[in-house]
Amino acid sequence: MSIDTLAEALDQMSGAIDLRRKLHANPELGLQLPETTEAVLAALADLDLEVRHSQETTGFVATLQGAGNGPRILLRGDMDALPMPENNDLEFASRHENRMHACGHDAHTAMLMAAARLLHQHKDEIKGSIDFFFQTGEEGFGGAKICLDEGLFDSPNAPDAVFAQHITPLLPVGMVTGRAGPLLAAADFWEMTLTGKGGHGSMPHDCIDPIPVACEIVQAMHAFVTRRINVFDPVVLSVTKIAAGTTTNVIPETAELLGTLRSTSEKARNRAHEGIKRLVENIAAAHEVSVDYTMHTGYPATVNDAEFTEFARQTVVDLLGEDHYLPMSSPMMGAEDFSYFLQKWPGAMLFLGVKPEDASLAAPCHSNRMILNEDGMQQGIALHASIALNYLRQATAA
Repeated sequence: MSIDTLAEALDQMSGAIDLRRKLHANPELGLQLPETTEAVLAALADLDLEVRHSQETTGFVATLQGAGNGPRILLRGDMDALPMPENNDLEFASRHENRMHACGHDAHTAMLMAAARLLHQHKDEIKGSIDFFFQTGEEGFGGAKICLDEGLFDSPNAPDAVFAQHITPLLPVGMVTGRAGPLLAAADFWEMTLTGKGGHGSMPHDCIDPIPVACEIVQAMHAFVTRRINVFDPVVLSVTKIAAGTTTNVIPETAELLGTLRSTSEKARNRAHEGIKRLVENIAAAHEVSVDYTMHTGYPATVNDAEFTEFARQTVVDLLGEDHYLPMSSPMMGAEDFSYFLQKWPGAMLFLGVKPEDASLAAPCHSNRMILNEDGMQQGIALHASIALNYLRQATAA
């Protein structure tokens, strides 16, 4: 079976662009995306796909069952937007205040829809099955975990392998990048309230001032990261908010701190959790300040399977050419809930270049001015299709 997925992806581009622009103009947030889900289902309605709906979200899985028995591969596209304004002069810019597809999930959804249509044309040639997972709630809501926990992918619907793409507007069209092992970080955040005893600014000895304690904790956190965490298994800690006080002559009773912690291994993550809790509690106790401290655990690190990553790299090379794959030298410290799938099954996520033609307009994901070059979706559609076809072909041949 020889299929020119790149050429066939070009045939799907009109529908993909239409859907992407429709979703971009009408972004939805969180786990419940009724209009988005309806639009995607409508785009797939004429295909012979088995659809399973999540009970907790509006996400769904559309399964293409081939003509012969074989393994099962899952391709994922996330559908939710971000709660932020859009400042782009586009005909299809967001019509909703403080909602924007600033992370490219509209393109992810459109590419996956188009890949489903492309692959459906070859249904009779496929041995095995392909799950197209249209997921909600990636942006902090844990939609992937919710669907896993509710049993949407339990046997007999468990995949043998999983694959996802994420656009990047900082990489030229036609380029793909990735790496084996940690690709993205685990993302946790912490918050604390230090409570002392307020009073007059001229008489600190009659008070218990939480502000210098907060400052000492911040310094100790950064020292802990640099002195107690292995530099080759790093964490990134940032204190992102300190709030205390109201005026010049009042020592406040409380100080509040917020921050984030990123890590690429469970070992470093656990060591950081334990160490930060220990120093916060003991520094507060040394100054007779009480502390209410909580570390909120977020998504785990996104870790690509080495064997599948090599398979995906070779697929990119075969599809686009040797010089179109750029190996990443180190992980990025952003986070992704596709990590939950990679904890359960072999697979990988790759980054797809969609840099604007005018490079001066290139802005990163989560920017209010992020735009993408829709031409790059052709490579994304073809890559989804090629990954699925090659995986099923190799697995059945083995």
